Amino acid sequence: MYYDNKLVIGKNKDKELYIVPKMANRHGIITGASGSGKTTTVKVMAESFSSAGIPVFYVDVKGDLASICKEGVSNSNIDDRLNTLGISDFKFSSFPTTFFDVFGKSGHPIRTTIENIGPRLLSRMLELSDAQEGILAIIFQIAKDEDMKLNDLDDLKSLISYVNDNRSEYTSKYGTITSLSISTIQRNLLMLEQEEGQCFFGKPELQLFDLLQYDMDGKGFVNVLDAVELYKKPTLYAVFLIWLLNNLFDNMPEVGDLDKPKLILFLDEAHLIFSEMSSNLVKSIIQVIKLIRSKGVGVYFISQSPSDIPEEILAQLGNKVQHVLRSYTPSDEKAIKAAANSFRTNPNFKTEDEIKNLATGEALISFLNESGEPNIVERAMVLPPQSFMGTITDDERSNVIKQSRIYMKYENINNEESATEKVDVAKKEKEDKAIAEKKAIEEAKEKEKADKLKAKEEEKKKKEQDKMMKKVTNQVTNKMIGKATTKVVNSLWKNLFK
Repeated sequence: MYYDNKLVIGKNKDKELYIVPKMANRHGIITGASGSGKTTTVKVMAESFSSAGIPVFYVDVKGDLASICKEGVSNSNIDDRLNTLGISDFKFSSFPTTFFDVFGKSGHPIRTTIENIGPRLLSRMLELSDAQEGILAIIFQIAKDEDMKLNDLDDLKSLISYVNDNRSEYTSKYGTITSLSISTIQRNLLMLEQEEGQCFFGKPELQLFDLLQYDMDGKGFVNVLDAVELYKKPTLYAVFLIWLLNNLFDNMPEVGDLDKPKLILFLDEAHLIFSEMSSNLVKSIIQVIKLIRSKGVGVYFISQSPSDIPEEILAQLGNKVQHVLRSYTPSDEKAIKAAANSFRTNPNFKTEDEIKNLATGEALISFLNESGEPNIVERAMVLPPQSFMGTITDDERSNVIKQSRIYMKYENINNEESATEKVDVAKKEKEDKAIAEKKAIEEAKEKEKADKLKAKEEEKKKKEQDKMMKKVTNQVTNKMIGKATTKVVNSLWKNLFK
């Protein structure tokens, strides 16, 4: 609930536990065992942010938050909780909701282009070495120099294959391009493609201002990403989250401390994020989390235990809600102790003991005060949500999608000319050139052969002519010699018998 500039999340007999809007971008964490009430807490928080005019983006791994689009109804559990908390003016409400889905099945598609991600971030996503990242950077530069748009995976794959086939031509201008590095990049892209990564890349790409919308009453839209299928594909899930955080950080203006954030992110099942990601990707997230609050963005992690979150990120999370943790093993005890030590001590109880004894819907809560300091931890009951508790039908979801202000804006893929088409043209031109060169060579060979044959025939004809001339010459000569000889002999005989 939101009133008097307070985001009220919980209440006990002594006080209300609320988030100060201007401290909401200092990030937060909601933890607790399965069935402890985390989903209700997240819903109450998302509703409060929305009511305060703060848009929300929620990665919904289990499909629990979709019903925030539907007005709640009274039941005995909610009535009991309201009576316990002494709340008499509670109003049920729905909240403006936009559904998204990377695969485009349960919400509007979310896409970005390969070109937008860039070689450095894509290299981290694909876990490439420095040398392989260098090759990828060359490929992106070739795409830029030759005006080839890298929209989707097919574009990148086509260009990589083309560059590999023409390495010798590009090496002199861009540097060494090794087939081994090319093969590694292609193999890692194949792994991403096998997780249906092609759904995430292409046009039209998501415009950030579509996440920062408000309804006619000034409520911030709750953008629900259906990640029921997405989180089962760890590489693609990591790629999406890294892109989302980096995209927000790179494109939202620096605003410093505001009266309230521009956007709140809720990342559910946070242990799935960090357990599946490489250390390099985790480092990327840590870096962004440390800096993104200056862009007016708050990030809230939801998981079973604080130990699921890296220490460097935990240190950045100022607003905390801890539901019950159960102790079955020594590691459980260690996690409970660590959770207890993260709170500012309340002299009225031992935090470590309270964590084990919380009822469903109860939590240990500590939010930052106006000065940015953590309040003393309090045990409190979380307020009931104003929206519907439960799931919505496919028809209800479909109606929300079709009534969305961005309906059909992202549904159809934009098949503009990109690298794939230009590579095909370049290949065709190269093939045509090769065919023309081959034909020219063959024609030259045929001409050379014909010229040789003609020369040979002319030489033969000349020899025959020379032979004939010689024969004629010999005959004439012999005849002439014969006549001269006869004349001489006759003259001798005449002189002899004279």
